[in-house]
Amino acid sequence: MEHSHLENEKSVLKDPVCGMNVSENSAKGSSELDGKKYFFCSLKCKSKFDNNPAQYLNPKPQKIASKEIEYTCPMHAQIRQMGPGSCPICGMALEPLHATLNAEEDNTEYHSMLKRFWISAGLSIPLLVITMGGFHFPWAEVLLSTPVVLWSATPFFVRFWQSLVNRSLNMFTLIGLGVGVAYIYSLIAVLFPDLFPSSFHDPMTGSVGLYFEASAVIVTLVLLGQVLELKARGQTSSAIKSLLGLSPKTARRINSDGTEHDVDLGEIIIGDKLRVRPGEKIPTDGIVLSGQSSVDESMVTGESFPVEKIEGSKVVGATINGTGALVIKAEKVGSDTLLSQIVQMVSEAQRSRAPIQKLVDQVASYFVPAVILSAVLTFIIWSVFGVEAKLAHATVNAVAVLIIACPCALGLATPMSIMVATGRAAGMGILFRNAESIELLRKIDTLLVDKTGTLTLGKPKFSFVKTANAFIENDVLALAGSIEQASEHPLAAAIVSGAKEKNLKLTSVENFKSITGKGATGQVSGKSVSVGNRTFMDDLGIDITAMQNEADQLRGEGQTVMFVSIDKKFAGIIAVVDPIKDTTISAIKSLQDLGIKVIMVTGDNQKTAEAVGNKVGVDQIMADVLPQKKAEILKELQKQGRFVAMAGDGINDAPALAQAQVGIAMGTGTDVAMNTAGVTLVKGDLTGIVKARSLSEEAIRNIRQNLFFAFVYNALGIPIAAGVLYPTFGILLSPMVAAAAMSLSSVSVIANALRLRNTELRIKL
Repeated sequence: MEHSHLENEKSVLKDPVCGMNVSENSAKGSSELDGKKYFFCSLKCKSKFDNNPAQYLNPKPQKIASKEIEYTCPMHAQIRQMGPGSCPICGMALEPLHATLNAEEDNTEYHSMLKRFWISAGLSIPLLVITMGGFHFPWAEVLLSTPVVLWSATPFFVRFWQSLVNRSLNMFTLIGLGVGVAYIYSLIAVLFPDLFPSSFHDPMTGSVGLYFEASAVIVTLVLLGQVLELKARGQTSSAIKSLLGLSPKTARRINSDGTEHDVDLGEIIIGDKLRVRPGEKIPTDGIVLSGQSSVDESMVTGESFPVEKIEGSKVVGATINGTGALVIKAEKVGSDTLLSQIVQMVSEAQRSRAPIQKLVDQVASYFVPAVILSAVLTFIIWSVFGVEAKLAHATVNAVAVLIIACPCALGLATPMSIMVATGRAAGMGILFRNAESIELLRKIDTLLVDKTGTLTLGKPKFSFVKTANAFIENDVLALAGSIEQASEHPLAAAIVSGAKEKNLKLTSVENFKSITGKGATGQVSGKSVSVGNRTFMDDLGIDITAMQNEADQLRGEGQTVMFVSIDKKFAGIIAVVDPIKDTTISAIKSLQDLGIKVIMVTGDNQKTAEAVGNKVGVDQIMADVLPQKKAEILKELQKQGRFVAMAGDGINDAPALAQAQVGIAMGTGTDVAMNTAGVTLVKGDLTGIVKARSLSEEAIRNIRQNLFFAFVYNALGIPIAAGVLYPTFGILLSPMVAAAAMSLSSVSVIANALRLRNTELRIKL
């Protein structure tokens, strides 16, 4: 329990200075501040409090050490531990279960892997020069490879051991096996060359083939993959931190005696009265008690137009107040606020994803036991039925089986294709945040799209002016633009921009008055001019029936209509529209041709949504949808077996972007949307989805080809390495040949992946 703020609380309290439990009877002193009473365990604590109460009532947030945060595995939710580490089942790096804004960034593992990578790369390069150049410096190879294997690869051997202990074979099983066998075999060859039969000695040098460079290069490549993965993981958490950072840190509380002071947001309780001044963020979810203002709720609804708030209106924490002052009553605080719920939904949806590496791990779970079994059988058969030097032949042939099965090509199969595909995508203005988005995008059969900023530009724009009662269009627009110069409303800005585009002269305004939720009025060049909605015109006694039907028709087309009066006479209407992007209609048609159902989900009203949705040709329209509802709609579609992608641009879209199998953000939107989504379209153009989907298909086809190349040499080479051809042809596969086959498979994988740079995409726009 925190120290008491509640007037009627008589039970156990906490000293606000030292945190010790006290009660009113046991307290050695008390102080009253802003109508609240605080009790102290000693006069010393009371003195400290009286000298500087703000230090204890508004403390700065303390950094939370990473070891105090609970971590979990993104693939195995049952794995929980305090502090970072790796999953004992799959070996993946753990991530925080719940993100907090004041938690210390723990980059220990990232920096450790980065350091190991650079040292490993620095030692592997000269090692490759020695071996590729045909030089024979065995002890130099030992000195260069040993730090790489025994230090740089230590985390992989730990995960390798965990995979055996937990009976969960994965990529790290292959890595540990391949690196360990190649290194140990080569070290034995240097220390005890006489153990090997003459057929395995080079006729020129008399030495046994060494494979130190194979072990070192495998470690270096895997370290590079880990560095990239950990860096991407940090970018994922930044989406949550961006959301958390939206909330204000303090609120202005109105006390029971009428005094006001700023308090830490964590001190706000349900029922507190809070003052929200012009331009401030609303501190928490609540209801307006007094005042009028327009509030920017784009983070919730995604709509660019501010929402008018009067007494009794609901407000949402972290939304931005306009030019009016409000007094609100807190109704939801802490984790119950809408923003906190959005954060939680994003966090949970991100953790529910499975990485593309799962495919390789599944293959490895069958491949590794098969290879080990083959090596054991090879050793047994040669030990029992082999020719002279049975034990030496048995050992060497078993090693040849393991070396040819080394996972170097398997480790390259996926990342090489992903690397090339992401590079090509970037050149087309498509940014893939992770490998899984490339894998999954090709499977989508349903696409949810937001309206504002996704189908439309997201910026109100002047459409046209139409006059009544013999008024001239340019005169009406110039007078309306002059009035709206003094307003900060987005609709006003659109009218001003429209007047300036027509090179109309805007003059100064006298007696300007803004009526919240209705419009604005003032004197321009001696004329009384008013601009606003129908309610405003009714209040002024202006008859607008002559153009009421036309105004309703325009609203049905998705336009916003404002009425203008000049000197108490109805002068006409001005229409403002959020234009549909030029490529939207053709992009939706292309997606539908691919068999994708396009559903528009928006927080806008039904009439406007239908106007836009019908024009662009979407399959289904859902209007008046709030953020949590978007995620619920998406989950329901997923329960029906649909494979769903979500395209959006605002903070309000973040939960759905994270919940979707693939989240697609417009590059013209918010950072939170882009950090949450797996794909970002830099130009905010929906045709990018068509291109990205085609590239996804080509990339996965390429990965499957790579996996074929990674295994075909093993499938052919393992039986030969085991000695299946020896009885008939007298052929044994030397470990040197096994290494050559292993290298050839790696070269094949790289060459095939590079083809993605020039592969023609199968798209129709």
